Amino acid sequence: MIDLEPRIISIAEAFENKNLNIPDYQRPYKWTEKNVKQLLDDIRLNKESSDYRLGTIVVHQEDEISDLDIVDGQQRMLTLSLIYLAITETFVDDKFYKKYETIESSLLNLEFDNLISQKNLKANYHVILREIRNFDESTIQFFYHHCKVVWVVISNISEAFQFFDSQNSRGKDLYPQDLLKAFHLREMANNSEEEKKLCVEYWENLDQKKLDKLFKNYLYRIRNWSKGRSAEEFTKNEVDVFKGISLDDSQEFNFTKTHRINHFYTEMYNRDLNRNIDGHKLDYPFQLDQIMVNGQRFFEFVSHYGKEVEKVKNFNDNLNEIKLKIKDTKTKALEILNQLDTYDARNRTGDLYVRNVFNCCLLYYLDKFGYYKIDEVIVRFFIWVYTPRIEQHSVRLRTIDNLGADNNGFFKIMRESINTKEIFYKELHSVKPYGGNSDNQKTKPLIKIFNELKYIAS
Repeated sequence: MIDLEPRIISIAEAFENKNLNIPDYQRPYKWTEKNVKQLLDDIRLNKESSDYRLGTIVVHQEDEISDLDIVDGQQRMLTLSLIYLAITETFVDDKFYKKYETIESSLLNLEFDNLISQKNLKANYHVILREIRNFDESTIQFFYHHCKVVWVVISNISEAFQFFDSQNSRGKDLYPQDLLKAFHLREMANNSEEEKKLCVEYWENLDQKKLDKLFKNYLYRIRNWSKGRSAEEFTKNEVDVFKGISLDDSQEFNFTKTHRINHFYTEMYNRDLNRNIDGHKLDYPFQLDQIMVNGQRFFEFVSHYGKEVEKVKNFNDNLNEIKLKIKDTKTKALEILNQLDTYDARNRTGDLYVRNVFNCCLLYYLDKFGYYKIDEVIVRFFIWVYTPRIEQHSVRLRTIDNLGADNNGFFKIMRESINTKEIFYKELHSVKPYGGNSDNQKTKPLIKIFNELKYIAS
């Protein structure tokens, strides 16, 4: 039986443990400047809260006189210790600091032989020294006494590792979107529990793998590619792509005014008594590449685009809205859509990659320009996206990432366009099928369309 005794304690209380130790089996200290700045920003932004939870620290202690070996949470505890040290160095001469003279972290008495740890500890300490100057007495008070951790002590080493594995392999090996969920729920501190429940309802009802693909294959890629950035993998280090402005923030910048107007007008319209009569509802005007509005709007953003993605994923559906909007079949748009859902090699890994880029193009265009000349746009996207599929023997993730992030590609063009002219002005080149064989069986249906559209090089 695992001997868990979780307690919620302050940073000051955690530092009261004078026998904290980092065992040899722990990995080096690897937090980056970005990790440190995020932690400091979280402390500053939440200092008006009664308490702010910083996560879980798991320690192993064999008996009462043994060291407290940090099993999980050493990166965070070391960073918190560096903050303590920087506070001491920066504020030691201030009168108020006498309140905190008895606080110290025993972790700073340890010797770190690992060169990676030494380098990162030194670099991050200098980052903290620069940033800590933005702290004031109330922030320091908040840091020591209202920033808290869940403190778990385990007495059996095998059970400690079992707990560690369960946290990191199942429980704590979170999808990036799980971190976003926690962040945006915190941003809804002023919302009622019922409002929070409604916001995450779509999220909770969606299969986790499906939600993962929504972020990884669509939302993350479009938001990055439209800025000319790589979107090869969506990991925990990239979650800032989906963090934005907080409308409750007392600091209002000029660029936030539009978002405030959109938010509060939408709220006012939908809550007006007249809605009980006409039954109308005004949807928030989302855009895929918009500055994210934290909290409620984030969850609505995900819900909205989860539904929009479904429109571009299956053209075989007789009720597919895109196909129903296409009237001019002379453009071959309908033939292209039908072929993408039926050609034999469509489920190869490379073909799936390419199809995802095509879907992202279509989703981004519909989001910005609607169905205007949608049939002509489909043809242009098809030629651009499927060119590497026809020209190359294999298409890898890096291939489509380079294509999507191309500064002369359609994603960057669409982001910067105020009409569709640039989309139609973009030059598309003729292609030579891989191996010079225009009858390549695996891509023959695609080559046929390229050839009929005069995009096969002679």
